[in-house]
Amino acid sequence: MKEDCIFCKIAKGKIPSATIYEDNHFAVILDVNPATKGHCLIIPKEHFDNIYDLDGETAGKLFSLATCIARALKDALKCDGLNVIQNNGEIAGQTVNHFHLHLIPRYEGDGVDLTWPQHEVSQDELEEIRKTVKKAI
Repeated sequence: MKEDCIFCKIAKGKIPSATIYEDNHFAVILDVNPATKGHCLIIPKEHFDNIYDLDGETAGKLFSLATCIARALKDALKCDGLNVIQNNGEIAGQTVNHFHLHLIPRYEGDGVDLTWPQHEVSQDELEEIRKTVKKAI
């Protein structure tokens, strides 16, 4: 646990939250400033600043849990869709430096806009990026 981290404190029960699920590894809480009804966060109890620090085993458990919670949100809230969002770094919208996954139920006419401008890219650029990233893997 990182002492100055609000999500560590929430995940360890030191700050009250609207918890909908908890086990030894994760807490799932309703967001206090939700985009839509049922917007929740999956928070690892172990502190990871972002996805770059997250280990594969934890990531696997987290996404397994995300599918379970997503189904529960759909069944319980009758949402029309769901966004899964995870931000890394300030430029990407991360406001708390503790890895967390947003599950945002979507409803027809909810007014939430999670789109971005699409840019054209040449086949040569795609190939250059593909080679560069593949090499880094």
